[in-house]
Amino acid sequence: MSPRQVVGPLAVAEGGWVVAGSGAPSTHRDDRRRAVALPEWRARRFLHGRGLLRELLHTVAPPLAGADIVPDGRGQPHLAGLPGAAVSVSHSDSMVACAFVAEGRIGVDLQHPAVPVGATLARRLLRSHAPGVLALAPTRAAEEVAWVWTAQEACVKAAGVGLAGRPWEIDVPPGSNGGRWGPYRWICLRGASATPLSCAVGPVRTDGADGSHLTKPVTRRSPPPTPCILPRKV
Repeated sequence: MSPRQVVGPLAVAEGGWVVAGSGAPSTHRDDRRRAVALPEWRARRFLHGRGLLRELLHTVAPPLAGADIVPDGRGQPHLAGLPGAAVSVSHSDSMVACAFVAEGRIGVDLQHPAVPVGATLARRLLRSHAPGVLALAPTRAAEEVAWVWTAQEACVKAAGVGLAGRPWEIDVPPGSNGGRWGPYRWICLRGASATPLSCAVGPVRTDGADGSHLTKPVTRRSPPPTPCILPRKV
């Protein structure tokens, strides 16, 4: 493991990997070209994310390490010319998490806990589990909310729907290590990361559907959680 990589690479599925760390800035020409158009702070974060993702690819799929990483139709990173493969990137403070699967869908999310956590946010994400978590010490409660949120967010990232998939409605019991949301299997990497870090993996969809069909319709559409817990995206 590189000194810059504090978690992984971890095998999370057949052909699926996750890594997290600070990441060295990418020197790939296409990454540098894309960064020029971004504000300085965002370019710096973008290059660190691309750098760690390329380190992961160099380790687990060397022929792909030099591939162009382009935005898909939803603005999410995608390996050019490889429709069956998937990658995902998440940022929280100075850390980056990256995921890759050779065949299928994958999402990763990393979140430093925000202390204290608000009761409204906890009820939105945890639903019936909220009272038990809110009874914990503030730091522990914030950690558990962050773990739940990373699993929920990883699911909708794997499905390619983002917040439109209403991740706060995905049932992730506090303290759990994994579960399922439709065809997606989510994993909380509790044994590997001190910072809440989760991923979700699923098959390539051949019917053109996305994850939006997995959320039950409701008469009144719930608003998204307060932004304080949401990680900033690439």
